[in-house]
Amino acid sequence: MMRMRDNLVSRRATFCEALFCLALVAVFLPVKIYPFVFLLALLGYFWDTPVLLRHYWVWSLGVFTGYASLVFLINLPEDGREATNFLKLPINFCYLYFAVGWLAQRDNTRLLRWVDMTLHIVLGLTLLQLLLYHQMAGFRWLGGAPSSAHGSALYQASHYFWGLDDKNMFGARIALLGFVYVLLPVVQKQKLVWWRIVLVWGLAWLSLSRTPMVALLLGIFCVLWAGTTVRWRVALGALALLAIPFVAEKVVRVDTLLASNDGMGVRLVYWKAFFQHFTTISPLGNGFMSGGDFLGRYADFYHGEPHIHNTFFNCYLDFGIIGLASYALFLFYFYRFCLEKRKDQGFWWVAFLPLLAILLILYSGYDNDIVLYLMLVFLLGSSYPMGVERFRWRIGS
Repeated sequence: MMRMRDNLVSRRATFCEALFCLALVAVFLPVKIYPFVFLLALLGYFWDTPVLLRHYWVWSLGVFTGYASLVFLINLPEDGREATNFLKLPINFCYLYFAVGWLAQRDNTRLLRWVDMTLHIVLGLTLLQLLLYHQMAGFRWLGGAPSSAHGSALYQASHYFWGLDDKNMFGARIALLGFVYVLLPVVQKQKLVWWRIVLVWGLAWLSLSRTPMVALLLGIFCVLWAGTTVRWRVALGALALLAIPFVAEKVVRVDTLLASNDGMGVRLVYWKAFFQHFTTISPLGNGFMSGGDFLGRYADFYHGEPHIHNTFFNCYLDFGIIGLASYALFLFYFYRFCLEKRKDQGFWWVAFLPLLAILLILYSGYDNDIVLYLMLVFLLGSSYPMGVERFRWRIGS
């Protein structure tokens, strides 16, 4: 009887780990089945979790989800697509809650290996997708696109089979999951693997999006800084200063930064409209996906985006003070929760900084990329060896 029970527990754990990895793959598929995978997986996590998680971040997230749902129901849209888009908010956050609660109460050694293998496959297919885009463009932009508009033109829906057909969103996903890929051997073996950095940076470069390149530069710089001594930090700082002209010209593209067809220029126009017309926004929020109407009315020009390219501005625009405060508290208390699980500030701030950088320039706030990244970062940080007093690594291959 005891053996049968142990076999059931083992199979249940294996099933949940397989669903965990399948969820990582599902968000890259062109057929959007990931909500169903998320729902199946969270039921599995619930089944395999002995005690439900309670923490301040859970209550904050519950307030945000509940208030967002109330705002949505009060201003129920006639367009069915908006209702479909809204469903990802409760599904994604429920998935995060059950996944983190499940991870926090188990040994994740085998799961780490499975996640590593899954990311090998995911990033390999990502490379193939990007090379296909570039092949169809005659490999003209391998050295970088002259403008954000040229980079977006690379993403032809007719050649899309993996990831996303949007430059910035695909680039952000590459940055977040790619950074997890870089951190995995640091957690498993306290080893920074140089070829992983080269691969992920190469994917970010091929994406032609500045978002992943800037986020990865920031993240990798922080990894190097946090794991080195003062002498190496001086050398690292000098190298960073020498790289500024290249980064400014090739990555940030400062010469076109304020152009109307440049992604950063568009953001600055949208943010200016947000602050100039802040008093027109209801403190209770203008409603779900109200960014398009607001920008179309007040921005100097508008390219049709559904949000304002800043998670916190978007939370206030859609859900007002309650939405913004509850979302900010959710992130703050989730970070505190991570520190309670593993008291190593070095690792956690290195892991959270690239996400914060992307939140300030892109996401709506309830995207599946954010949920997956927070879940994976918690998996990595909570699995960091307990005998290691501070974040450190060595170069390996």
